[in-house]
Amino acid sequence: MTTPPTSAGVPARQPVLIVGGGLVGASLAIALDAAGIEAVMVEAAAPRVDAQPSYDERNLALARATVNGLDAIGIWRHAAALATPIRHIHVSRAGDFGSARMDAAREGVDALGWTLPARELGAALLRRLDECRHLKRLAPAKLEALEPLADGWRAQIRTAEGTQAVDASLLVGADGTASYVREQLGIEAETHDYHRTLFVCTVTPERDHAHRAYERFADNGPVAMLPLAERRCGLVVTVPTEEGDAVAAMDDEQFIAWAQQRFGWRLGRLGRPGKRHPYAIKRVAAQRLIGPRAVLVGNAAQTVHPIGAQGFNLGLRDALTLAELVASAEDPGAADLLERYAARRAPDREGTMTMSHGLVQLACLPQPLLGPLRSLALLACDRVPPLQRLLAKRGMGFRGDPPRAVLERLP
Repeated sequence: MTTPPTSAGVPARQPVLIVGGGLVGASLAIALDAAGIEAVMVEAAAPRVDAQPSYDERNLALARATVNGLDAIGIWRHAAALATPIRHIHVSRAGDFGSARMDAAREGVDALGWTLPARELGAALLRRLDECRHLKRLAPAKLEALEPLADGWRAQIRTAEGTQAVDASLLVGADGTASYVREQLGIEAETHDYHRTLFVCTVTPERDHAHRAYERFADNGPVAMLPLAERRCGLVVTVPTEEGDAVAAMDDEQFIAWAQQRFGWRLGRLGRPGKRHPYAIKRVAAQRLIGPRAVLVGNAAQTVHPIGAQGFNLGLRDALTLAELVASAEDPGAADLLERYAARRAPDREGTMTMSHGLVQLACLPQPLLGPLRSLALLACDRVPPLQRLLAKRGMGFRGDPPRAVLERLP
């Protein structure tokens, strides 16, 4: 698709301009294309998996609702063969008794979610983007300036061919935690530094993971173990920031002994650690989601603690809800449409952010007096059927007023 200038040299108007071509921005572009909506997407990196910073070595835990949505817009068929189903989830806390367990069969589904390396999801997105017919991709490209218009925005975008202007009725900021679009809209963000560093890598346990994911809390932070193909697991472990350099400097033997102590022996002896990647953990929440003919999605709207792997799952629901509203509107940037978007996203967004922040604060708080209460809470979630169902439903990504795409296979 091309964007020719008008006879007066003014750029032709586009319905939607998406700034950011990462996991959420690309998913939004694909969802709009599937609905026949023309859009322009500005990507900082060249359209290659090895050039996309968001397509890294993390292993994503994709909720069932997320996979439903990816399937509905044609992405999942490019990734399904490389995904590992999560059929059981086990949640515990070091030093406390009891655990909470979720089981797919008990919920009447084949899987609660799936694990997929972020790089493989990125490759699937790129293959699906190549099929788009209503999307113009500018990559590598940089948004250099934004000018408000009476009925939209004019963006100055620098590409390898020079700077070009794009006019759009709706501006979408999908440009990550340090969002330039958010800054230009004058939307402030609240930041909370957890003073923790997250390490991710793959390990191979002695015992078969049997499609079970583990989340284990401790005073010094949570540890997660995600099932992967070929009996491997994705290890996610947090440490206080001041210990990050020491963990990064460990050799493989030292690291695997340390990881074993943090996770325990439920899967037997751990071995064959892959390359470790550290990430600083911060919570960043935009004070509002919308501006005049503009909206924030994904990490530009909210960057949450990685506990429970909610980040991309939440961002995809942003993208699919926005695409659903735009697809049925004459004016994609209309104020009432954006207000409806913000209202629909509020329960899911606020609930997920509150859950992830509160859970890590409570479950990892080193207060011995809280131990019995935490244990009772774990036992209740494991043995009280209404709580079991609620926990499983939210774990599968069904909360608030979700986009229709994620409900197509809801049992």
